[in-house]
Amino acid sequence: MAGWGVAAALLANVLYSCGFVLEKRALGRLPPLRVRRPVRVVRRLLGSPLWLAGSLALAAGFAAQLVVYRTLPVAAAQGLFAAGLVLVLLLSSVALGERTTGRERLATVAVAAALVMVAVSLRGPDAAEVGRTARTGTLLACALPALVAGPWLYAAAGRRARRRHRAAGSGVSYGVAIGLLYGVSSLAIKGLAGLPEAAGAFATGGGRPPDLHALLAAFPALWATPYPYLLLCTGAAGLVLSQAALQRCRASLLVPVCTAVSGVFAVVCGTVAFGEPLPGDPVRLVLRLGGTALALGALLAMDRGAPPATPAPAPSAPAPAVVSGRTVSVTRRRTADAVPPPDSY
Repeated sequence: MAGWGVAAALLANVLYSCGFVLEKRALGRLPPLRVRRPVRVVRRLLGSPLWLAGSLALAAGFAAQLVVYRTLPVAAAQGLFAAGLVLVLLLSSVALGERTTGRERLATVAVAAALVMVAVSLRGPDAAEVGRTARTGTLLACALPALVAGPWLYAAAGRRARRRHRAAGSGVSYGVAIGLLYGVSSLAIKGLAGLPEAAGAFATGGGRPPDLHALLAAFPALWATPYPYLLLCTGAAGLVLSQAALQRCRASLLVPVCTAVSGVFAVVCGTVAFGEPLPGDPVRLVLRLGGTALALGALLAMDRGAPPATPAPAPSAPAPAVVSGRTVSVTRRRTADAVPPPDSY
């Protein structure tokens, strides 16, 4: 089952990376999004076919993520998901034309090494021990502070982004805020995938994919748990906040920081909440923890500044005009582009 989980994690990485890039291209064609008007934001997003294609890719990645959390420990799953940021950086450079820094390229090498470390740590008898459910009190103790801190940090990032000299670091602040919300989503997805009601959908045997009909039949029982409510809360807030932030910031900066923060949150809180054991073998323990820490640390250490600006071509000087027999130099007053400042929340 561990091999099936690794394959599902790699598939989720591809789907998520393509989805983010498609959404970023679509957001570049839309007017500025205001998080204070969530209904208008959703209406504009649903009116973009390119954004819908990206959201469908993300939804397929979500389905693959259910399989991953069903078959792999949360620490190993987050290490594999972090490796998907290598593809995000490549697609952002090729498809979006975003310029990456040397530190970002070095981070991709570190993340690839972390992927190998986490995959090797899954070889052992205890790799099949996966926590299924979490105690409600422990889960809420981890989730509620993040649900409060996420929107607060996002509002603070919006206020700082109004200052031109602080705009370069706003992408990191937005990524941390959204990462906390998506970290709670990861715990909710992990809980949904491990419920006994959903076990029949995944116990298909023979390496076959989950039974979608059995999973739909289990929906009534799932609503008796806190997992779907946490997922809906973080999903709705994350949709509006992440799309507005993705429109303002580089995908190659926002997505890695968001993934790193959500990964750290899910590993720390998920391992405790779901009671998953770490590998008993010291070597595999170092590989598991070291690989996850290397992947997340490399992402957090990326260059937080704006990419090098491309120099704009110098405007051509206007031709002199002749007024009453005299040559007069004509100049035009240049005004800055009126870019609406991001709203606080």
